[in-house]
Amino acid sequence: MDMEQNEVQGRKVAIDIVKANIFAVVIMVVSAVVFLVPFFWIWVGKKPIGELLGGFGDWSVTFIFVIVGIVVHELIHGITWACYAKSGWKSISFGVMWKLLTPYCHCDEPMRIHGYMMGAMMPCIVLGVIPAVIALFIGSLPLLAWGIFFIAAAAGDIWMTWLLTKENPKSMVLDHPSEAGFYIID
Repeated sequence: MDMEQNEVQGRKVAIDIVKANIFAVVIMVVSAVVFLVPFFWIWVGKKPIGELLGGFGDWSVTFIFVIVGIVVHELIHGITWACYAKSGWKSISFGVMWKLLTPYCHCDEPMRIHGYMMGAMMPCIVLGVIPAVIALFIGSLPLLAWGIFFIAAAAGDIWMTWLLTKENPKSMVLDHPSEAGFYIID
């Protein structure tokens, strides 16, 4: 974690991308255990194994939707942050870090920590947790894989949200324009 003081923007808090990727693997393994154990406990014996595993078409559709979901992940950040930013949508921008082939969403105005945390976590909830829970109820392994993937894809968001829990809730947070991180404005 990188922390520095910037008089204009506040105290910088950033996460290391390599460590975030390692954290993502850990999150994926934990999510897989948390969801796969009850999934198989519930569904093995209640559905034919071929139906349970899904066919080539199911996995092809899942793969295509994962690609679309990566873009939707950033859109969900933007929609949620726009609800908490004074200037709304005008303060939201999108782009791609081409070196990492990673799309991003950025809010260029400070907001309360609660709003930033909501925007950070909403893609994990909408694209990860909710589909994984639905998959437990309907017995869809491709949908469960989708949910686990998007929980892991939110690892950096989870880490930054955890860092924000240590801050004064009355402080403001400003999204960092080019790094995985933010500025705390007291």
